[in-house]
Amino acid sequence: MNRTNLVLHARTSIERGSKSFSRASKLFGRQTRERAWLLYYWCRACDDLADGQDHGHGMSAVANPDKTIAAMRMMTARAHGGEQTGNPPFDAFGVVAQECNIPKKLADDMIDGFALDARGWRPETEDDLLQYCYHVAGAVGCMMAIVMGVSARNHEVLDRACDLGLAFQLANVARDVAEDAQAGRCYLPQKWLAEAGIDSDHILEPDHREALVGLVNRLCGLAEEYEASARVGASSLPFRSRWAVLAAAGIYGDIARAIRKSDGASLDHRIYTSKGTKLGWIVKAVGQALINPARRDRQGLWTRERTV
Repeated sequence: MNRTNLVLHARTSIERGSKSFSRASKLFGRQTRERAWLLYYWCRACDDLADGQDHGHGMSAVANPDKTIAAMRMMTARAHGGEQTGNPPFDAFGVVAQECNIPKKLADDMIDGFALDARGWRPETEDDLLQYCYHVAGAVGCMMAIVMGVSARNHEVLDRACDLGLAFQLANVARDVAEDAQAGRCYLPQKWLAEAGIDSDHILEPDHREALVGLVNRLCGLAEEYEASARVGASSLPFRSRWAVLAAAGIYGDIARAIRKSDGASLDHRIYTSKGTKLGWIVKAVGQALINPARRDRQGLWTRERTV
């Protein structure tokens, strides 16, 4: 499949898989937009393969998760090396990786996150949770920064890009606590649960609800910290990329803010942001993109240097 057709498939994928990212991506210049779609197409496909889903919906058991992860690694390595795999999402990754010189380590780091899920991993500490968030989202943030023209050697900006991925994933975890629990998963750190007196295998018990809402809100607070840090890094990007990133930060950040305001309702139904709210952030982000934010030290935040 040629690049033009891969871009068309990638556009369809992002429109089906994420209304928020799809809207924000349209703010990029054409070349960056197409590359962002190509990268998303591969990320979405890997996520779906790992979770037995279709564009993030309908989670089902994967018959042989280790074999699935191994195939994912093999096709990603081939695509990164410039080979045609015959699998469109992976060929899409090959195109954008070649065009932007995306380091293979970042792709490997993302797949490592799916490998954690495949073996039923659960975080013991907050650092463990943030490490997981790096694998499945922070590494993607770094790749997106490179797509936007950031050098792979510019660690300061990549750290901020990673922070945005962490913010997005923390919001995801907060939003999906009940859904994950029903699927036998739990991304709340075991240490948090123990301190709150919550049985990690029965977190949805009515007796735990008040304490669980407190932990969900704690996740939302972390998401807001990393979102604020990421906004500083956006000032290093070209205007249209800065606009897109700030719009995405606001749109996705509103998920965490809505969860916190819901006072536990997020445990009963999925939290969404409205089309009007998304459009509002696209307008608001124009003004934000014109103003350099106050510098904000990353001291105390998790760092990619802890990745092993």
